[in-house]
Amino acid sequence: QVQLVESGGGLVQPGGSLRLSCAASGFSFRLYTMGWYRQAPGNQRELVAAIGTSGSTNYGDSVKGRFTIFRDNAKNTVYLQMNSLKPEDTAVYYCQVHRRGNDYWGQGAQVTVSS
Repeated sequence: QVQLVESGGGLVQPGGSLRLSCAASGFSFRLYTMGWYRQAPGNQRELVAAIGTSGSTNYGDSVKGRFTIFRDNAKNTVYLQMNSLKPEDTAVYYCQVHRRGNDYWGQGAQVTVSS
């Protein structure tokens, strides 16, 4: 079965950096586009970044130039490097894959940006 497990969340000061990891299992990781989404209380879940099977990337407008998504297929892991963090980046961050007609989500990692 598909399993996505996020790690690396926490509290960071504005301007700081954090790296999230998503460990995937239960499917052929290298054959699927992977995504990071986030959701703040009262807000809709929004796309943060996505990376395709050949390494192509897409970013939400609010994080372009600050966040980087990358993957290590040998480790079945996708990462989100977050730099120059702002208070408005505070949210629960979710790892995502669409496979065989279904969306699968990790449990979420809380990221709080505050002084």
